[in-house]
Amino acid sequence: MPLALLALAVGAFGLGTTEFVMMGLLPDVADDLGVSIPGAGHLVSAYALGVVVGAPLLAAATARMARRTVLIALMALFVAGNALSALAPDHDWLLAARFLSGLPHGAFFGVGAVVATTMVAPERKARSVSLMFLGLTMANVAGVPVATLMGQNVGWRATFLGVSAIGLAAMASLALLIPRDAAAAPRSALRGELAALRSLPVWLALGTTVAGFGALFAAYSYITPMLTGTAGYAETSVTLLLALFGVGATAGNLLGGRLADHSLRGTLFGGLASLTAILVLFPLLMRTEVSAAIAVTALGTAAFVTGSPLQLMVMEKASAAPSLASSANQAAFNLANAGGAWIGGLALAAGFGTTSPALAGALLSAFGVGVAAVAYAVDRRVAPGVAVGRERVVAGGVPQRSEVSGV
Repeated sequence: MPLALLALAVGAFGLGTTEFVMMGLLPDVADDLGVSIPGAGHLVSAYALGVVVGAPLLAAATARMARRTVLIALMALFVAGNALSALAPDHDWLLAARFLSGLPHGAFFGVGAVVATTMVAPERKARSVSLMFLGLTMANVAGVPVATLMGQNVGWRATFLGVSAIGLAAMASLALLIPRDAAAAPRSALRGELAALRSLPVWLALGTTVAGFGALFAAYSYITPMLTGTAGYAETSVTLLLALFGVGATAGNLLGGRLADHSLRGTLFGGLASLTAILVLFPLLMRTEVSAAIAVTALGTAAFVTGSPLQLMVMEKASAAPSLASSANQAAFNLANAGGAWIGGLALAAGFGTTSPALAGALLSAFGVGVAAVAYAVDRRVAPGVAVGRERVVAGGVPQRSEVSGV
């Protein structure tokens, strides 16, 4: 794999760290700024809102720019947002800075995924995307725990300065390692990019992302009360268990990338089916500490097996607008974050039990399987071009992976 993928992974590591570290810093930030914990929780939502807004807008606004330049500019915006977070004098300014920090997130992953696939052979596209996402999953294993520890001992402002330094390192890596010819300016106009998003298969792929990762966040958002209230873990052990989730997510991401290069559809269906099964079994697995640890790891693995296939599928369904569609998939991921947490919370508030969010997630995941099945049926009924081996030629002469063959 090209060394340039390392630069994308460094950027993804920084983005993943700043996205999830706020959960661990909420008490420190709330105490320092004189707000309640729920009030400080809005800082998490502000970042997610920035992702949802920024992903399609920035991808569209930079549609005619060289992708290497876009990636560096997005990381510069990321650095500025985190530096302003460190300097924020009060809660409102920090809220605005968090929103600014989230703006480049989706566009970076979207454009980065397109760049990653241009640097490898067609049969290794999914693996290239998974290597970029490796930075995101490793952020949960190492970046978030270290950044949280730094915030608790040195101060939360130091954490955001540290994340800014990661962003600067990513900018330098992108400038040095991304070849100019691998990230040239796309030829399609903005109107063509937007028109490509009118495709039903694109929206079905995005719907699968919302349902599949909504299932993950329905359960994961309430994993701490499950571990402490049902499995019997002490609160001090939760950080280690969340690191296990990161390990599982990393393994699932790498496995999904490798499998998807052989069978994109098969990997997607297999991942969603496995996620559904694990969530159904969650109430049983949470009865002992050992099985609960296995469940948390398996949850990360099953969910992130689907990450690369979904990203690649959206890009292929919108071949005329891969950057915009890929960025929209990141917006869908964050909608899944918010929506899944809300649905899991409804189950909990209704009094169905501590593990009920996992069962709500299982229903979402099963719905995701259904959406993916509809997408598959649409592809088989309306498949432009003639299938040739693993690829087909479509309008404009752009080769795509064959869906007729079930790959």
